[in-house]
Amino acid sequence: MGAPDTAALRGTVPDAALVRLLDHVDEGVLLCDDTGFVRYRNPAAMAMLPAVHPGMPLPANLRGRRVELGAGQVAWYLDRAGDSAAFLAATARRLGGMLNADRVCKATVELAVQSLGEAALLVVPTRRGRARCWHAAGAAPVRQEQVTLAAMPAAVRDTLDGNPVAQPFLWPGGTAFLGGSATPAAWVVPILAAGGPAAALVVAELDDARVDALNDFAARVGAALEAAQLYAAQSRVAATLQESLLPETPPPVAGLAWGTAYRPARSTMQIGGDFYGAHPTSGGGAMFFLGDVSGKGVDAAVLTGQVRHSLRALRRVEDDPLRLLHVLNDMLLEGVSDGRFATMVLGTAQPRQGGGLRLSLAGGGHLPPLVLRADGTVETVALRGMLVGVTDTPTFGRHTVRLEPGESCVLFTDGVTEARGGHRGDEMYGLRRLTTALAGCHAMPAPALAERVEQLTTDWLGGRDHDDIAVLAVRAAPVRTGGPRHLHAVQRGVAVS
Repeated sequence: MGAPDTAALRGTVPDAALVRLLDHVDEGVLLCDDTGFVRYRNPAAMAMLPAVHPGMPLPANLRGRRVELGAGQVAWYLDRAGDSAAFLAATARRLGGMLNADRVCKATVELAVQSLGEAALLVVPTRRGRARCWHAAGAAPVRQEQVTLAAMPAAVRDTLDGNPVAQPFLWPGGTAFLGGSATPAAWVVPILAAGGPAAALVVAELDDARVDALNDFAARVGAALEAAQLYAAQSRVAATLQESLLPETPPPVAGLAWGTAYRPARSTMQIGGDFYGAHPTSGGGAMFFLGDVSGKGVDAAVLTGQVRHSLRALRRVEDDPLRLLHVLNDMLLEGVSDGRFATMVLGTAQPRQGGGLRLSLAGGGHLPPLVLRADGTVETVALRGMLVGVTDTPTFGRHTVRLEPGESCVLFTDGVTEARGGHRGDEMYGLRRLTTALAGCHAMPAPALAERVEQLTTDWLGGRDHDDIAVLAVRAAPVRTGGPRHLHAVQRGVAVS
């Protein structure tokens, strides 16, 4: 098509010959002057933009090809298919990487106002007749509000119930969201997710030519919203499972104190293959354990959870550490571990008359514990044994340790001794360095002692990758050398240090 007669644009209505020419063009054409006011629209443009009339300013969200005709006159060629395709492509790019449902909702309203209509509203039901709404009109920013579904027009409620309307409706006058006292014509479409309506999208003053684009847009929004909701549900499940697999804080037991430290290999997961735990016993003492399962990551964490929960149940029917280790070995061989094995130190702590603890230890292929004596020396417990879950005729070690008041027994996993670092970056920390570093730490409280072991390890690593790290310290409560001090018991004139 050639350029139209620019002289015809000077009046309100173009030349009759030009009108007949444009009336038979399939492409929508708007003719406007240099002030941005429409002077003529052909039938194709009328179908695409029914709300735009001669004498009105050009729509702010107009999409098409702009051609300068000279003398301050402009023609707009509205390419319906190309415009819709570009809009839907932009929608896919913006929503494709979003995994947050709130962000998807906000972006949906913004896109709808920019390219589909004068105003938009997204209604997402929550529960008990309530809904969250995102809405915007014109250039106003998106707002979010809580509403009752009963306050929504019937067309919106029907759409959410699975009965969408097939034609536009008049938004009630005086109602918020889409224009206050005005009664704009609005289209409502369902946003489908997981096979049913997850939301309803309302667009006001939608061009008839954009109905197909609206439906395609709603389909893309539904896919993005479903992906975000699925991601949120999976995140909640993962967080719940992760919390159930994290090591539990040992319970308080008279006569002893606990110290723990835990650092998984993958800090973002917060769980790993190392584990520890403790439970009080009926005799006034406690059963405790620390171990490591083969493998890493989620599979190893699941097995540690099974071992911990099994020990919680088995301790009620068996209180001897060695026999309990044999029962756990049988359980792993019966298929619970799926071919994986574990190393473990399992023991009981019983307070002694006059102070101190008696530790009965059973070992299954794990590193021997260290005992910090009152004189500052460190002893290695002679505890040996086979791996747990490898053979049905295992040989596990047994050893008894007596802790005097103020002495401690420290259990740890190979993430401590096999930590690689140092000056060369590949040297293992080793049991000898740990023993030397703990000499003289006997006066430390149990929590500080466990943190000391973790700090020594992380300092040695220097920020490098590492295996799971777990530490459990058992300390016999020191004997009090005097009664409690109270202010009313201090003599006058004596400073309190």
